[in-house]
Amino acid sequence: MTILLFGITKDIIGTSALSMPSSSEFGVKKTKTVKELKEYLGKMYPELKKLSSLAVAVNNSYANDDTIIDNFDEIALIPPVSGG
Repeated sequence: MTILLFGITKDIIGTSALSMPSSSEFGVKKTKTVKELKEYLGKMYPELKKLSSLAVAVNNSYANDDTIIDNFDEIALIPPVSGG
């Protein structure tokens, strides 16, 4: 699974893309959701939990916490954006 990182998420993790091995498990069950991925990444990179929001896209579409993901999906972490 490839996770693309943008903005502050890129700064927190220290790279523009993160590759997760297919054997990586977020929980006990095989099915992974966006919520489980965010919880796992929050444990690995605690600074992510401090963001006011974190949108996730799966295969170029915004996803909610219940969206099921698998090892062949392209994931993007989209941090809060401010403008003026």
